[in-house]
Amino acid sequence: MQPVEVVQLLVSAVHRFEGRPGDGVPALPDAELVTTARVRAGLGIVGDRYFNRPAHRDASITLMAAESFPQGPAEAADLRLTRRNVLLRGVDIDAWVGATVSLDCGTGPVLLAVRRAARPCAWMDTTLGPGAQRALRGCGGVRCRPLSDGTLAVGPAVFTVVEQAPPKG
Repeated sequence: MQPVEVVQLLVSAVHRFEGRPGDGVPALPDAELVTTARVRAGLGIVGDRYFNRPAHRDASITLMAAESFPQGPAEAADLRLTRRNVLLRGVDIDAWVGATVSLDCGTGPVLLAVRRAARPCAWMDTTLGPGAQRALRGCGGVRCRPLSDGTLAVGPAVFTVVEQAPPKG
């Protein structure tokens, strides 16, 4: 068990990054940053663009470490720029691919199967600044499958590794 902080939560009903990065950053509404998010097992975050989408059920929630933001202090981090759902401070979430983890924001643990890396795309150079895509390689966050229902909330939380990743090889 490790104390962490949920810095931001993003719930967006639409996929904002369409077209080409050279077209510029689309409008990123403040309302997409929320203080709580309801999670449903196997489906994702209620109200999010990937909720109950068959193609995304194994990776419907994305987590990112605030320490990974290339633009400096985590206080400057903004999930609207990366389109990740949960911004955590205090854990190297990228190290847990293949593991099952829990995040307890005070209302009970939300179990997450950490399926794979959330690889940064060319949009990162447009939204965060030149070189961001390269800077985020290997630390752009993770895509998870929710294994339990629950609620995530901005503020203090407890991160626990429930099951280690199987050995590679």
